Amino acid sequence: MTRARRRRIIRTRRTVTGVVLVGAISFLAGMTDATGLLLTGDFVSFMTGNTTRAALALSDGNLNHAAVLVSAILVFVLGNAAGIVISHVSQRRIFVMLGSVSLVLAIASMLTMRDMLMMRFYMIVFAMGMVNAAVEHIEGLPIGLTYVTGALSRFGRGIGRWIIGDRRLDWTIQIVPWGGMVLGAIAGAVLTRLVGAHALWLVSLFAMGLAFAAMLIPRPLQRRFNQKIAAHRSAIASGK
Repeated sequence: MTRARRRRIIRTRRTVTGVVLVGAISFLAGMTDATGLLLTGDFVSFMTGNTTRAALALSDGNLNHAAVLVSAILVFVLGNAAGIVISHVSQRRIFVMLGSVSLVLAIASMLTMRDMLMMRFYMIVFAMGMVNAAVEHIEGLPIGLTYVTGALSRFGRGIGRWIIGDRRLDWTIQIVPWGGMVLGAIAGAVLTRLVGAHALWLVSLFAMGLAFAAMLIPRPLQRRFNQKIAAHRSAIASGK
């Protein structure tokens, strides 16, 4: 076997592993998103929608709802930040990340008292922010796990480039998070309508199952799915 062929095989394995992982985590995100929306009435990952709804609430003079939505946006941002920190300090990044998401969702599922429902909403939003740090790219291609607008935009631009002569097909990977999100949302909606708030427990268990499945992914490969912080630091240092 030639060195070039061996490299192609390794690259293909990395890509397939990444695609399966992204599909599974996007499925989890879709389940959480649909369950959270049905239980709370507000988006738990669609921050563009929450931004627009917050603006509409402000224009209507509904300051309370606007404050809730703006707070959700801030919590989502903090969840993303926490996800990056956790993945950076963990050896088994994806396992620890998904395990943390599972724990947060499990705690949220226990907050069923009326005066704790707002806290439950924020914890679901926080979990949705965290999960974005599990996989940031596949072979250099940016991937979004809880928001598909960017993925669909990249997919559409890829079609446009193909029409004008660019025959690369790496952009087709962007349909994976959208497909996973749709299927997961269907599953989450069905579960929530069948068992109500208990659906959060099932979503939490699914997240933990994914976490243990991720243990099968070698640590060097897990690191390839995240941004290389050290490389950025080196670039900054060399620019001084």
